[in-house]
Amino acid sequence: MADIRKRVTKNGAVSYQIRFTDPSKTSGVRYRSFPTAKKARAFLENLQSERGNSLNSHGIRTVEQAIDKWFDICVTEGTENHEPITRFTQTTYNYRASIMKRYPWPVSLQELRPSHVIEFRGWLLRHCAGRHQAMKVLSTFHSVVREMFLRDIVSQNVVRGITITMSSRHRKEIVPPTEKELFALLAAADQLANVKDQRIAKHWQRYRPILYLAADTGARPQEYLALATYNIGSDAIKIDRAIERGNYRLNSTKTAAGRRWIDISPDVRDMVNHFIDTHAVSNPYDLAFPGENGRWQDPGHWRKRGFHKACEIAGLMVSEEADGRIIQRPKYSPYDLRHFYASMLIDQGTNLKRIQKLLGHEDIKTTLNHYGHLIDRAEAKREQTSGLIGTLRQNLCGTDVAQDCK
Repeated sequence: MADIRKRVTKNGAVSYQIRFTDPSKTSGVRYRSFPTAKKARAFLENLQSERGNSLNSHGIRTVEQAIDKWFDICVTEGTENHEPITRFTQTTYNYRASIMKRYPWPVSLQELRPSHVIEFRGWLLRHCAGRHQAMKVLSTFHSVVREMFLRDIVSQNVVRGITITMSSRHRKEIVPPTEKELFALLAAADQLANVKDQRIAKHWQRYRPILYLAADTGARPQEYLALATYNIGSDAIKIDRAIERGNYRLNSTKTAAGRRWIDISPDVRDMVNHFIDTHAVSNPYDLAFPGENGRWQDPGHWRKRGFHKACEIAGLMVSEEADGRIIQRPKYSPYDLRHFYASMLIDQGTNLKRIQKLLGHEDIKTTLNHYGHLIDRAEAKREQTSGLIGTLRQNLCGTDVAQDCK
């Protein structure tokens, strides 16, 4: 992207401004001014010649080659300020790459224009398994083109501004458990930890404090299952690591915002510490809730073997049709305990920035997108039903507003 614009100042002075791409700039654009059109054109021709030589030197001429290059960067270096992707993410990205490469790109990478991307967007909406998948693939293509632009392989980011959004009719609102349902889950955990069947009771010696901790702190499952004993304080826990998706290894939290302190109730703290002191096996990772093998628990196992059993005992099951028959499934998942925690903070009127910090959201937009409807409802409950004048402590004129002020 480069062009020449004639500029005339208030004093009548004329200059010729060139706007051209520069990946080193945050905006991606730089400007140069010249006193004559001849000098401006000469600079532009030289710039385009150098840029053309640079683009050709990479040997990446097709969109498919750019996708392969991007994937290799993700695996070996990490894009921009991100670390190299995990094995689980590699599987996800590889699948999205296969979708992008399946599209019959009509032009070379350097000839790609916004109109071509818009056609690609339409193809995604027609061929992907739902709008959400189409949105994710297009977002990934944004990353591909941006990486090529930053590495000076393409001269402009033609994807900028072209997106797929999830409108309100496509977005499913979060419905967290009620207080009554939460207490039913906790009661179920208490019951299961005290059954006569020692095999079940042994599992619930660990699952019970996990469930209580999840509801009390709103941490993500991959965070509290990776909790270190040295991060349990007298009145708070520190979250600074998580289990990578795919259960491959322990790692630091995905973002800096994920590293945080969360208040913990004394009873829950004592329950967790009792498990650590009495039942937890020794392990090299200092895990608060290690499995029998001394490694971290698989979040999927906790969901299926622990949380789902608590839902069953608590009567929190729903019926749905599958393959022509009615089946029972849990009404909630472990992640819904996080939603419950957020809903309680909102009901208590907690400052929005504080909620963002406690939940470990990097961007406050994430907090609003997930819980905006709950915030609206909580504010509506706190508001009086009368109009604005009715909410004032005293009338502006000191008398009944229905009377003339004198």
